[in-house]
Amino acid sequence: MSGPLLLRDVLKTAEERLAAAGCASPRLDVRLLAEEALGWSRTALLLDGDRPVSAEAQAALATLVDRRAAREPVSRILGKREFWSLEFRLAPDTLDPRPDTETLVETALRHLPDGQRPRRLLDLGTGSGCILLALLSELPGAWGLGVDIAPGAARAAAANAKALGFASRSAFLVGSWTDALGAGARFDAIVSNPPYIPAADIAGLEPEVRTFDPMRALDGGADGLDPYRHLAAVAGDLLLPSGLLAVEHGAGQGADVAALFAAAGLEVLERVDDLAGHDRVVAARRLG
Repeated sequence: MSGPLLLRDVLKTAEERLAAAGCASPRLDVRLLAEEALGWSRTALLLDGDRPVSAEAQAALATLVDRRAAREPVSRILGKREFWSLEFRLAPDTLDPRPDTETLVETALRHLPDGQRPRRLLDLGTGSGCILLALLSELPGAWGLGVDIAPGAARAAAANAKALGFASRSAFLVGSWTDALGAGARFDAIVSNPPYIPAADIAGLEPEVRTFDPMRALDGGADGLDPYRHLAAVAGDLLLPSGLLAVEHGAGQGADVAALFAAAGLEVLERVDDLAGHDRVVAARRLG
């Protein structure tokens, strides 16, 4: 792109480039990238089509469009993602939060009434911290601990907690699952969006996921259920009586996850579909 082109032409060319690259929502992607590259408001992008775009601005947008055409997600390019109406900064070690995961937050909140009640929450595989911090935003009496095996993820989650005003009500540890926890740690609720993709299926995922999400946040073992076996084994020791375990899982895995929890002596409370109608969340509780 060079010369004094008009905004509508610049956007049209960029949109055509992304469509040809196989991007699912080229128009929306271009608008988001243009906001970043040009520094113009969304309203200006929609209404000021006759506005000339400088060569420098065209080049800045072209750089971002090139990255998206290589199937890098817009959220990775911008370094941020909105989740639960909160803004989360991303890092290479963090999973890119998806709207489906809000189903996990909604489910956990349904089983955690009285937001003022003091509670201790545990988020295993916290990533950006989006699940834990979304819950803290709705449960003002709660305190939360996030654990992630990736140091970069724990740092990103802690930075998000500080930016969102939850630093005093949260802490983040680096460790493999529950290995980072001290003896006798007990929680009112455990939440997790663990790796659940069967290892053999990863090569067939969309490039946005396969190439740009951290592999250890995707690979759930041969059948995708290894993390749930671990959670079932440790939940009874980590939960207080009647404590909640709520997890996200892949489509079609709900029955197996529920069976693992029931076999471990947990009471399965419900299985929940996401907005697309796919089974997405299992909620259970410790008896006693």
